[in-house]
Amino acid sequence: MNTAHRSGRLAATFLAAALAGAGLTLAAAPAAHAAASDVVAKLPITSYSAMAVDDAHQRVYVADSHTGSYLYSGTIAVYTFGGERVTTISTQKHVSGLALSADGSTLYAGEREAIRRYDTTTFELTGSTAVSTDTCGRSLAFSGGLIYYTTPYSYYTSQCDTALTFLDSAAGRTNWQDYGKLQLESGPGDRMLMGQPLNAQAPDPFLTVFDTSSGTPVRNAARRFADADGNGALNLKDMAFSADGSKVAVADADHGTRLLNTGDLSDAATGYPALPDGASASAVAFGGDGAYVARGAAASGTTPDLLIQPADPADATPPLEFAFEGSLDGDRVAPRGLEWTADGSRLFAVTTNAAGNQFWLHVIQPPAAQYDVHFTGGLTHSPAQAVAGEPLAVRGTLQWDGPAPTEPLKVTATRTDANGAHDLGTFTVQDDGAFTVLDQPDLVGDATYTVSYLGDLTHRPADGLTATVSVAKAPTSIALSAPAEATFDGVTITGTFTAQGKALPDRATLTVERTDRLGTGELTSVTVAADGTFTVHDIPRTRRDVTYTVSWPGDDLHEGSTASATISIKNH
Repeated sequence: MNTAHRSGRLAATFLAAALAGAGLTLAAAPAAHAAASDVVAKLPITSYSAMAVDDAHQRVYVADSHTGSYLYSGTIAVYTFGGERVTTISTQKHVSGLALSADGSTLYAGEREAIRRYDTTTFELTGSTAVSTDTCGRSLAFSGGLIYYTTPYSYYTSQCDTALTFLDSAAGRTNWQDYGKLQLESGPGDRMLMGQPLNAQAPDPFLTVFDTSSGTPVRNAARRFADADGNGALNLKDMAFSADGSKVAVADADHGTRLLNTGDLSDAATGYPALPDGASASAVAFGGDGAYVARGAAASGTTPDLLIQPADPADATPPLEFAFEGSLDGDRVAPRGLEWTADGSRLFAVTTNAAGNQFWLHVIQPPAAQYDVHFTGGLTHSPAQAVAGEPLAVRGTLQWDGPAPTEPLKVTATRTDANGAHDLGTFTVQDDGAFTVLDQPDLVGDATYTVSYLGDLTHRPADGLTATVSVAKAPTSIALSAPAEATFDGVTITGTFTAQGKALPDRATLTVERTDRLGTGELTSVTVAADGTFTVHDIPRTRRDVTYTVSWPGDDLHEGSTASATISIKNH
């Protein structure tokens, strides 16, 4: 498939429902609309190892690892920033790691027994350096003016995960090595990360930062993550430097996105929120302009696989979220499958299917501008008297600057009563700015409603709007049907008990009193049937008028009620 297609499912919100149809869907998310441009291309590869972004020529390179046999050839697919395939570079042996020179003029590709150099204008091979044999797949990084690469070797490819791996450079073999498919990542200021995936030879893997300015890698900060009981070990899938180099983000399949201080690899004072339930971190990348961070994940169904959010963890602007689900878009973000352009205007995401044998390239353009949003007027509610257990509508108006959103904005709402705060979810804002929050208060007394707009990548947050509503008990009623006259043979009264609001936990028990010329006394109580009906039977004790009063005392959520019927008692 040589042509990219543009996905029509481009927005994401904190509580947007998943769109119908296969392909990119909107994940459930907590705030309002945010639009992004997304182009998707099916990649001509059946395995994936690396991606490199050439800002100088606006090209994206994606490598097919294709390890497993010394006979396998390799593939590097080349795309424009618009998602159109330019060419495919075929290599004699499997190709794993990719890296670009600082000026973008040279593409380095790690093959089984060589590091190949390609001209990024003509895509022609310009040189090759013989290196130690790699049977498992290299990782490459260009840092401090040199190309660095790993060399893992195992006679049996089934043992690659625990193979001894060396860190080499164009200057020769360094003194660094350890077990597993060590990963490299270059960063600003002649820094380079090396991370160790979790494997049987490394139950407590490491992460370390190198200074590469001298031409020889000098280790700075290093860290292992397990505690004294062996818990919390790193399960590395990807790592990235922030744009200014002060932070390191790690995609940890077991612990989400770790945010660390580059200087000592300690935990940052404020980290990123947890990934959605059911999502396992697979990739991470910072925008080159420092504005956004992208966090990739493996998740099923409509659980988000990709979050794009402010790089500053203190910024609570809700993320743009994507759930990849379908044969047109893949099912999850591949490990190490995220890269940004230097100016942060585009994110490139490689997705894969559940089987891991098909791959897609997504070109995503987050919105660059943000606009103000504000509430106008106050909140109103109906009915005028709120009742416990009865529907209540709270209404208001939200206005926004800038162009009209292509998808509706949403507001979030909470109710705070004597039992604390209750999240009511999100509610759609209509084209004219009107919104309605629907609730069913379940406690008598004051309930304070707070409606907020949390903001997104296109719109800034708006301060919450509040209104306090007095919630009353729900009314009840008793209706009696009694004869005008009766005899000493007996009195039968039928009736109906009705309770509005929240259903009673048990059938109501009604009190029955009889008042005649001999005085007032309580009769046997009656229990209301499931349909609300009841019957009172009595044998009068005297002639003349007898009044029967049926009552229910009420409860915490319902008013009491009473009804009376007077019957004239005759001898016959």
